[in-house]
Amino acid sequence: MRILRLIFLVAFGISLTAAASCTPEKALTRKEWRELGSTERTDYIDAIWCLRHLPSTLPNEEFPGARDRLDDFVVTHINYTNMIHFNGILLPWHRHFVFLWETALREECGYKGSVPYWNWALDADNLFASPVFDGSATSLSDNGVYDPNEPIPCTPTGKCFPRGTGGGCVQSGPFKHFPVHLGPLNASLARSYRPIPRYAFDYNPRCLSRSLNPYFISNYNNQREVDKMLAANSISEFLAIMSPSEQNTTSAHGAGHGTVGGSMSDLFVSPQDPSFMLHHAMIDRVWAQWQDQDPANRNALNGTTIIFDPPDAPLVTLDTLVEFGVLAPSREVRETMDPMDYGYCYAYT
Repeated sequence: MRILRLIFLVAFGISLTAAASCTPEKALTRKEWRELGSTERTDYIDAIWCLRHLPSTLPNEEFPGARDRLDDFVVTHINYTNMIHFNGILLPWHRHFVFLWETALREECGYKGSVPYWNWALDADNLFASPVFDGSATSLSDNGVYDPNEPIPCTPTGKCFPRGTGGGCVQSGPFKHFPVHLGPLNASLARSYRPIPRYAFDYNPRCLSRSLNPYFISNYNNQREVDKMLAANSISEFLAIMSPSEQNTTSAHGAGHGTVGGSMSDLFVSPQDPSFMLHHAMIDRVWAQWQDQDPANRNALNGTTIIFDPPDAPLVTLDTLVEFGVLAPSREVRETMDPMDYGYCYAYT
């Protein structure tokens, strides 16, 4: 497997020497959205639209809903959902997923910047004033039109929370007319060992929807919760706040999705919302900050390779392979543990 990855890297012109020589001075800096100037924000927005206008690399007869390069990321997320959430793979897999997104923007769309992150804690007290969602020309658009029939958000086991404030199509900003092509998919598909049905990849064009929900961000994504994660003494304590495997709760990870609502709250197709990568960059940032407190001992893992950590599922180890479909070759978990190694070279403000 290592030889195959070496062949892939050489074939695509990726220098192992350059990757090994990453230093803080060379690292790409990922900034919080409000730290970006208006031109930097516009460049990132334009790069997302660029992916929307590039052809998909997936066979249309197998994946009819994949109409463009952005959809390749959505399909990949759908395909692996039941192996990369509420378990020991969540953090490693999504770290590489965001990196692959960043690489595609830079290499396929000429984007010069990095993936921004959304520091939820800065918006925990006033979500509607967030520069990420204020609907301005340099935001990621705004709330959705209010839909009185929007379903109440509930966990797979039936614990429910206050509904959001929208439910319909976003109303203004750069993604007002942003199409989504896949889903929606029912959360009941999130079950151990259940294969993803073929209809999950059907073409279903519609608008980008949102339902901003202050309940989630104020309770689960505030600075107090971030501080508790950073103070965790083990990866199990960290994940208990970030994303526990229990089905009847929510957490910083799930609440970030629920805060945006709409398309973002769909476990399977949430990468269709442009805020997805900013949310997961923040998750990666908090994880990286926790790791940096004790680098020698925090390549720690907890959980299995199956959603909700069923007792008979394989435990994650550093040798566990994670898959990325057409986006990239498989990768050992050990190769996802350091943002400054194994081809990564990035840091957060």
